[in-house]
Amino acid sequence: MKTKRVIVTEKAAAVITALKEKHGELMFHQSGGCCDGSAPMCFEKGELMLDDNDVYLGSIEGCDFHMSRDQFEYWKHTQLTLDVTPGIGSSFSLEIPMGIRFLIKSRLYSEEEAEHLEPIRIGI
Repeated sequence: MKTKRVIVTEKAAAVITALKEKHGELMFHQSGGCCDGSAPMCFEKGELMLDDNDVYLGSIEGCDFHMSRDQFEYWKHTQLTLDVTPGIGSSFSLEIPMGIRFLIKSRLYSEEEAEHLEPIRIGI
């Protein structure tokens, strides 16, 4: 069985479901720090233009999850967990008007997990 690079909590999954009902298909990009530190950003699918510097990490709740190639170099040894917390971030992410924000928790892979990672895709 392949080890997922990004997973989602039940609370975050419920928020994604609500956002999909309102906005349709969604995508995520792990921000590199411009607006709200290093925060996961949720957009309508196609709203954020991706390029050859972006890495596809996998799908969560039917939504593609990406981050920049440079940032991936720092995070490639960790599994990311998308979660939500009360509060308003200073970003353009779709959940902000709900009074919550997505956040990422990370942990290092075990040796066994690292041997079975899902493949990444670089570029669009």
